[in-house]
Amino acid sequence: MPGEAIDSGVQTGGSSGGPWPHPGRTRVIAVANQKGGVGKTTTSVNIAAALSMNGQRVLVVDLDPQGNASTALATEHRGDIPDVYQVLVDDLPMADIVKEVPDMPGLYCAPATIDLAGAEIELVSLVAREARLRRALTAYGAVDLDFIIIDCPPSLGLLTVNALVAADEVMIPIQCEYYALEGLGQLLRNVDLIKAHLNPTLSLSTIVLTMYDGRTRLASQVADEVRAHFGDTVLNTVIPRSVRLSEAPSYGQSVMTYDPGSSGAMAYLDAAREIAFRSTPA
Repeated sequence: MPGEAIDSGVQTGGSSGGPWPHPGRTRVIAVANQKGGVGKTTTSVNIAAALSMNGQRVLVVDLDPQGNASTALATEHRGDIPDVYQVLVDDLPMADIVKEVPDMPGLYCAPATIDLAGAEIELVSLVAREARLRRALTAYGAVDLDFIIIDCPPSLGLLTVNALVAADEVMIPIQCEYYALEGLGQLLRNVDLIKAHLNPTLSLSTIVLTMYDGRTRLASQVADEVRAHFGDTVLNTVIPRSVRLSEAPSYGQSVMTYDPGSSGAMAYLDAAREIAFRSTPA
């Protein structure tokens, strides 16, 4: 496909054939990395879409004020649309903002508007400010969900803290480029602090290698370094650089529906399969 960076050495993984297993309970996964441009939103949206296309019921919570996940899932997020901001700050029930994604049965989105940019400041004075998203998700019983995927902003502020307190698992996208591991130590320290003080069930369950260009030695060196550090936490599947991944959101779609035959779509399908077949962390 023109413009695709396709490499025959890109690894894929997971079980093949047959229906994907439903988890015994809802798996809540925060997709976090304070570095911008590493593929957090792309990963959140396409993993969610691939899971839903294989029989899972999935809610994407857009916790980034830029609202890019909402855009990619064709979910309205103008300033006057009820969004995650009202849920966190005004105690609006989550059920009042969740919308089913058009033409994607079983996939839902809780949108973010630009109002969410002010939530960091307004949350400071609220009671139990770190646990407001967890409380909202616990009270949300409109559908029987298999996965809740929280797309975090590129920061380690109160929005990301809310995501980590609400989640059972952390998924970290790491781009296969220079300085890939820069800042990762601070994120991991935050995860450990939150596990120690606010959410003892939190675990780093998944690392996804993104923006892999098989034509460069650097990409394979970074991938090897990340695997040496984190072992089996790293998915076997790597996500290649792909023009289609960049194009899909401008059409209000995930790459899974925009171009399902592209290298990016096939990689995210394999990554989602791996996640689905991995047992839920204790």
